[in-house]
Order: sequence, then C-alpha cells, then structure tokens
Amino acid sequence: MDRIDSVAAFVEVAERRSFTAAARRLARSPAAVTRAVGELETRLGVRLLNRTTRAVSLTEAGDRFLAGARRVLADLEEIERAAAGEGIEPRGELRVTAPILFGRLHVLPIVTEFLGRFADVSVALILIDRPVELVEEGLDVAVRIGVLAESSAVATRVGAVRHIVVASPTYLAQHGTPQTPADLGAHAVVAFSGVASVERWIFRNATGEASVAIRPRLVVTTAEAALDAVRADFGITRVLSYQAADDIARGSLLRLLPAHEGHELPIHLLYPGGRHPPPKLRAFLDFAKPRLRRRCNAIMRAINS
Repeated sequence: MDRIDSVAAFVEVAERRSFTAAARRLARSPAAVTRAVGELETRLGVRLLNRTTRAVSLTEAGDRFLAGARRVLADLEEIERAAAGEGIEPRGELRVTAPILFGRLHVLPIVTEFLGRFADVSVALILIDRPVELVEEGLDVAVRIGVLAESSAVATRVGAVRHIVVASPTYLAQHGTPQTPADLGAHAVVAFSGVASVERWIFRNATGEASVAIRPRLVVTTAEAALDAVRADFGITRVLSYQAADDIARGSLLRLLPAHEGHELPIHLLYPGGRHPPPKLRAFLDFAKPRLRRRCNAIMRAINS
C-alpha cells in the first residue's frame, strides 16, 4: 500500500477498533490492513495502536495522529470531489437517523422539503429508538435527544424537550387532579417503558429530586400506545413533551405537575467529526438547523400554552 492507503487503513482500524471490520470496510484482507498499519508505524517510528487478542485501542501517539490523519483524508476527498465536479452542487445519498416518532413528526417533513430543493440528493432516513454509531453504521447525520455521550462527533443544539405528565380532562374530572408526584399513587398509571422505569418516576423541583413509586395499571412499549390509552380516559402517563404537544395544544390532554418536571433534554444534530462535511451534508445541516429550531420552539410554546 502507498502512504495514503496506509493512513486510510489506520483511520478505519482506529474508528472501528478492529482490523477485521476495517478490512471489510476497505474490501481488503485483514492481513493486508495489518501490514499497512505496521508499515505506517515503522515509517513514523512510533506505535499507533495497542493490539490484544480481544481489542484494539489507540496509543497516546495514535490518538494525536488520528485527528491529523482524518483531516488529510477529508481534504483529499474534497479535492477529488471538486475535480469530479461535485465540489459545488450537493449530490449523492445522505443517510440520516432520528428517533422513530420525533423523526416521523419533525424530521421527515424537513427531509422531503430538502429533497424538493436539491434534486441530485437522495436520503435514506433510518428511524430507530436507540443511539447508533455514526461511523460504524455508515450514517452522515443524526438527530439525538438527550445528553450526549463522549464522542468525536460534531454536535449542534437545536432545541430541547421535557418529560411531562398528562391526562385527559374527562379522566381528571372523574378522578381528581394530582397536586404532587406522591398523589399519583391514587391514580391509574400508564407506564411507557421506553422513557422511564415502569416502577419509579424521578421528579425534580426547586428543592430537589424525588423518586416516586408508581403502580401502573397498564404497561406499554410505545409512546403512541400510552397516549392512545390516556386519550381514551384510562389514566395518567408520562411521555416526552413533543409526543403530546399537539394534544395539549388542542386541549384533548392536560399537562400535570409542571413544577416537578426537572431538567430539559437537549436535541442535537450531530455528524462524524474529524472531517470536512461534503456538500450534501453541509447543505442538509444548513437547511435542517433553522427548521428544527422552529419546530422545537413550537413544541415548547404548545405545552406552555
């Protein structure tokens, strides 16, 4: 392998923490990738990777080298795209991921509008309710709800949501309105296992945090099902604010215990770090950021109305 190929092999191994996975990505044999990284280390005179039978990790020198290596490869990719006429107009497939319901309600409309603006771009929208590794799963950009784990991804905050407690006006008229989290013990609770524990809900107010035991009459695995049950006047549930915002705005559900909701959960757009975003990604980020911010602001207005 030449010098660029050796650097590319090292970056793939470093990002995937595996010679075998890197070899699959590069369509080369594991032996060829191992040899390329070894030649690079010999040329530099330092060890870049720690190797064991179970794992691959970066040395201190490898960690320093990785950032520069990514920049070099990104610059080369940008030069090649420009030479091929791709440096001006966005084109190609963009792979986007988002949580299922948030993606359907708020990301999909932005994606379809974006596609109407950029005819040479296609989008694969992967809706899934778990964090995914951008590089390992070949994704260009993610919409992520919640506190971000440590990573090399570049993140831009576009809004925030909260955990909120809701019930229908009819249910509350029949069973009363809880005034404190402890009052939930006297109510029919619908627990959504995707958001919080089905045994305890954590509440926070100005004086501190409280863990409240709940005894759900119904446990479901999707927010849609929990909200369907509550709309049918069955009981009280807790979801993320965007999931119930339209119902609250219409008055079909009421927000309960707002003083005990606690901290906001941030919403970020993020993409893999260490490289210049290609035109298709830059165009999507510029297009999506203001629109997602407007939608997130509308959600907060709806639940505060």
